[in-house]
Amino acid sequence: MATNTLGGISVAAAPAPFRVAERALWDVYGLEATEHVIELATPAVRLRVVEFGSGEPLLMVHGTGGPGTWPSLCNGLRGFRCLLLDRPGWGLSGPVEYARYDYGTVTADLLRGVLDGLGVDRAHVIGASIGNNWALRLAQRHPSRVERIVLMGGSPLVPEAPVPVFIRLLTSPAGALMVRVSAKPKMMRTQLRRLGHGASLDAGRIPEEFIESRVRLMRDTDSMRHERNMVRAVVGLRGYRPGLTLTASELRAIEHPTLLVFGTADPIGTADLWRQTVARLPRGELHLLDGGGHVPWFDAAANVAARVNRFLVPGSHAA
Repeated sequence: MATNTLGGISVAAAPAPFRVAERALWDVYGLEATEHVIELATPAVRLRVVEFGSGEPLLMVHGTGGPGTWPSLCNGLRGFRCLLLDRPGWGLSGPVEYARYDYGTVTADLLRGVLDGLGVDRAHVIGASIGNNWALRLAQRHPSRVERIVLMGGSPLVPEAPVPVFIRLLTSPAGALMVRVSAKPKMMRTQLRRLGHGASLDAGRIPEEFIESRVRLMRDTDSMRHERNMVRAVVGLRGYRPGLTLTASELRAIEHPTLLVFGTADPIGTADLWRQTVARLPRGELHLLDGGGHVPWFDAAANVAARVNRFLVPGSHAA
């Protein structure tokens, strides 16, 4: 495992409880990790990427669930070099002052910089929740760097989409307190139930190692404080600020094959809004997961992984 430096410290020397919990989660799925640290000049930031597997490069951009949501999906993907980015401010990546930049431009440039730093010319890209926006912005601004796109869960960030209640709370003065509350396993389980994953929790499909890794992420890093700063830069009193949402004309210009996987129990977004959005994409298609929550592969890992495998490798019969 690489021991590059990040923010002046060794990656391997990051807070011990967080590292132990993170590795325990990887071990659940038998994943061997290689870690990379990428230093970008514009914006100036050091980013961590965790790599699993080998094959075609697959860049994965998480949502507010954090980078620990990905291992259970990576476990079912075959023939891919899964590249899990800690978004700026998350995990072991340094923060970015988003208020200083146009959001659509800076997110696309950050992902291009990650690919450059990894020596990857072109990759498939998977987003989750806000990560969907990042994936589409990379394809829009730097189309030659993207093969196929997968968008997972949440609400499409288009002008018609309302701002979720949780995101509005995060921008408020109460949000400053929310991000400082000491995380506990019970709180994490409550959040997962609110996101449509109650049945999977009860059935044991979401391992305790994920809960623990999320708790340690919240306690040992400033991930949610940085996420609040990002949200405040893109959400105003009247909704999303310019530069965040993608217009109909911007979506129509994205010619990459694009798959959206949406769980019908996801409280953020609606199937109708995704149908409208996918219809604007020249090569878009929608896969609805009955009863799936905000992180759809938590509820049907094999189903979602198989659908993604078939989409990324057309003509395959990946199980």
